[in-house]
Amino acid sequence: MTDLTGAAGAAGRSVPKWRRQDTTWMLSLFGTAVGAGILFLPINAGIGGFWPLVVMAILIGPMTYLSHRALARFVCSADDPNKDITAIVADYFGPGAGRAITLLYFLAIYPIVLIYGVGITNTVGSFIQNQLGMTPPPRWLLSGILVAGMMAVMLAGEKTMLAVTQWLVYPLVAILIFLSLYLIPQWNLAAIRQVTPLGQSLHVIWLTIPVLVFAFNHSPAISQFACAMKRDHGRDAAAKSDQILKNTSIMLVGFVMLFVFSCVLALSPQQLAEAKVQNLPVLSYLANVNDSPFISYFGPLVAFVAIVSSFFGHYLGATEGLRGILRGSVARDESAMPDSRLNALIAGFMFVTTWAVAVLNPSILGMIETLGGPVIAAILYLMPMYAIHKIPALAPYRGKLSNIFVVIMGLIAVSGILYGLF
Repeated sequence: MTDLTGAAGAAGRSVPKWRRQDTTWMLSLFGTAVGAGILFLPINAGIGGFWPLVVMAILIGPMTYLSHRALARFVCSADDPNKDITAIVADYFGPGAGRAITLLYFLAIYPIVLIYGVGITNTVGSFIQNQLGMTPPPRWLLSGILVAGMMAVMLAGEKTMLAVTQWLVYPLVAILIFLSLYLIPQWNLAAIRQVTPLGQSLHVIWLTIPVLVFAFNHSPAISQFACAMKRDHGRDAAAKSDQILKNTSIMLVGFVMLFVFSCVLALSPQQLAEAKVQNLPVLSYLANVNDSPFISYFGPLVAFVAIVSSFFGHYLGATEGLRGILRGSVARDESAMPDSRLNALIAGFMFVTTWAVAVLNPSILGMIETLGGPVIAAILYLMPMYAIHKIPALAPYRGKLSNIFVVIMGLIAVSGILYGLF
């Protein structure tokens, strides 16, 4: 059972000493996971009662760590640091399957990038209008400035992105802790004494696990993270990625679940259901029911930081997927289409489409997350386990109890999403 806790290093390799750069990557992965979804997570996860939430809190830690560890090991199994997940999938499963998985990978992540363009525009526009009492700029101009600003950080390079993410995540963590403690006097411990029937509890856990999977999901950044580990640590890349991902998972579960439990105990199940009907983030609902200017002030700040930090990781995954699609179809000849030109075209496409959707302001967040959900769960939980079973380079990871756990939880997540969809 030691493997289930992640105590063992990758294939028995020694783990290099922890460095400042490792902390930076840990914060970047944390920022990718803690997107706008955290504002709705307490509502979705707490609506079924306190004790089912406790069970989910126990499960989500090993689920998050073991699934992302397997995906990182999959990428690290190819020694070439220039080979990301799209190239490795093609190498292992053949060009046809590689193109199909790369396309699905892109389609699962790219819509979330578009929605973050909408979210950041709405958040900043609302803040200017409601908190500052000013008239916001025209939507086309405001969205263009915000999307261009986020993309400028990405185009400046990996080091700039990691540095900006680091400085975004620190205040995000601080605010999450502060809000969690701020709500303690409002806790209603009656929820602890309410025992949910076993059948209802299992049903709630089944349908809520997909919500937790995607609230803690940082898979869009894993491929580039693993490639960076290969460049920096060579044959120790898998062991180092295991170490960073373990600490990331501990950080995620600790800070996020503290926030979730604090919000759930501060609200009744009826209030959580009302917030869900109103489609409000938990901080907005708390501000309404408590008439708290403190929460209404910090709500937009949390949303802004969460969206920007998560945008970076999802942008990495989306551009990686699109590059893999183009290199496998219309831009195979690198002499005719150099990487610099291809990257410029991809950046232009991402900017124009994200800007256009931000201007249009569609109300499709739930639909896109639902449609992309099964693909992300399959790629994150099931594809690496299949590769471990089939690919010789991953043979050292076979025969582990953690593999069975990841497959079972992946199937539960996919089935729960499909049940909710149909």
